[in-house]
Amino acid sequence: MRTAARCFTFLALLALTGPAAAAERLPAGFVYLRDVDPSIAQDMRYAGSDNFTGHPLPGYGAGECVLRRDVAQALAQVQADLVRENLSLKVYDCYRPTRAVRAFMRWVQGADDGATKRFYPALEKRDLFASGYIAAHSAHSTGSAVDLTLIARGAAPAPPFDPTAAYGPCTGPKAERAPDNSLDMGTGFDCFDARSHTSSGANTPAQQRRRALLVAVLRARGLHNYFREWWHFSFGPRGGQAYDFAIEGRAGR
Repeated sequence: MRTAARCFTFLALLALTGPAAAAERLPAGFVYLRDVDPSIAQDMRYAGSDNFTGHPLPGYGAGECVLRRDVAQALAQVQADLVRENLSLKVYDCYRPTRAVRAFMRWVQGADDGATKRFYPALEKRDLFASGYIAAHSAHSTGSAVDLTLIARGAAPAPPFDPTAAYGPCTGPKAERAPDNSLDMGTGFDCFDARSHTSSGANTPAQQRRRALLVAVLRARGLHNYFREWWHFSFGPRGGQAYDFAIEGRAGR
């Protein structure tokens, strides 16, 4: 009985200290978004193959959103603000290790086999860097930038991504794109196209209103949009230390 009691006590302590142990692996000031607001949906695209490279990116050892604490807290405030709209945030990317940024640069400089052409249907792969869609340095690596969208509160998960499927271009009708349970913003996430510019007039009035709502609710809490990408927002002043620690799963979860 004593052995069983000691085992129970150990497991109880492990359950209590699991998230704390995970947090200790992060640099000071960084947190798992799930530990700040678990109601914010996460669809971490670079941890899987549903992204413009077609592969998981280096440093994404887990599909978890990691951010600076102040950014995560700002998103939690936005999430609370969205209750009256019956909407929720969904994040696609948060902190991004610099090794992943370097992998982006290697990808854009490599040959184009057309496997992920749906992400840049009107551009040549070699032009994505000059067009401002892929950069050699990223605010994501400082933990101050986030890619996100809106979903209906309580929305069912999207069907699983099928890497063998022939999905339509990111600029096409939502039903023909890769599965996503988000509101229709006119293009998919990471769509390298002029229609992704936040103020693009090529989208329907309803799509433009949804983008405007996303910008407004985030701006109210200190997050500012990048004009070429309706999904990209940064918090606070530019600059700051770029990090390369790997994203790991939260201990005990």
